[in-house]
Amino acid sequence: MKSHVFILIAGRICDQHGDDIPLNTPLPLHPSEQEPDDWAPYNDRVEFEVVDFLFQRNQMSAGDIDFILNLWAASLAAHGEAPPFASHVDMYSTIDTTPIGDVAWDSFSSRYNGAKPAGEMPSWMTAEYEVWFRDPRLLVHNILSNPDFKNEFDYMPVQEYSAEGVHRFQISCQVIGVGSKRYVSSFIVIFCI
Repeated sequence: MKSHVFILIAGRICDQHGDDIPLNTPLPLHPSEQEPDDWAPYNDRVEFEVVDFLFQRNQMSAGDIDFILNLWAASLAAHGEAPPFASHVDMYSTIDTTPIGDVAWDSFSSRYNGAKPAGEMPSWMTAEYEVWFRDPRLLVHNILSNPDFKNEFDYMPVQEYSAEGVHRFQISCQVIGVGSKRYVSSFIVIFCI
């Protein structure tokens, strides 16, 4: 397998006018509107850690989350206290209100609009589906402006070929911006079989 790296397209970081930003330009810190001990929308760090463990690290099923929360509630009942969440639904609702950058959720509805068979149709052909998403361009903008990712991206366009010369993979990325306000104006990944 061999790769072609495009030397003439240097993948340099530039500002919104196309002027190069020096390589070692420090990124400004991300200002946070939250205090260090503010775990909102969670009540405290324990609540946040419970969600991180059950939902993210363990990826526990809803039924198992309810089971463990019920055990926790039983152990705390004698003290007149309650676990951090009443059920998986309560926990999921809190997760859904967790701010992730400043990219809002958006949605649209869609339905199948292709050819329909005569007679009885499958239900999916007539159903309307609600699609929820966050703007991918703004999400990538937030990732690239996060100082935690400094020096973690290779902006150099690449094409990869198999030993037989078959084109297998291509990355083309154009990133523009100022300081930490860098963003991807285009990003193309092509897999060739």
